[in-house]
Amino acid sequence: MIARQTVLRPLAIVGALLTGIAPASAHGFAGPGWLHPLTGPDHMLAMLAVGAWSAQVGGRAIWIVPSAFVGAMSLGGALGLSGIALPATEMGIALSVLCLGAVIAAESRVANPLAAIAVGLFGLCHGSAHGLEMPTSQNPLGYAVGFLATTAGLHVIGAVLALLLLNRRKGRMALRLGGAATSLAGVAFALPLVGLPMS
Repeated sequence: MIARQTVLRPLAIVGALLTGIAPASAHGFAGPGWLHPLTGPDHMLAMLAVGAWSAQVGGRAIWIVPSAFVGAMSLGGALGLSGIALPATEMGIALSVLCLGAVIAAESRVANPLAAIAVGLFGLCHGSAHGLEMPTSQNPLGYAVGFLATTAGLHVIGAVLALLLLNRRKGRMALRLGGAATSLAGVAFALPLVGLPMS
């Protein structure tokens, strides 16, 4: 019974997020920078997945992969704060959820440089969205520090949760199922962006 709960819990959490699915969009955000990564399940799932994947790969990936994401996000955020919009940012965010969930589900272990480049491309998209959505009332530096700090915190949470699962009986499978559910969420985020309904 306990093992079954361990396997089903990640699916239940992602399922709960999907019931009110609403990807973060570039309209109407008015809060501080630290809050922005928490305003949409697409941002949260991607950032948790970065941490979870880094823990799943193990070794130096546990700090290289999240650091690459945060570093690229800094660049994307700077571009966004300057008013420079990257093309297909929302699709890039949706694909980050889809792909990161898929590599967790497949237990993909790639070379650290390749993993860093992949998450870096996604980090650019997330950073661009955060930067473009900065309210005019916010100080740019404080806003950027805020969303970068929350991002790093979500990476840590994702890594810790993954390590806890990996240290439990059947936890490895639970992590993979959570990755599959996250990937399905990414599909749901992407469909409206290509003009297809989610149902």
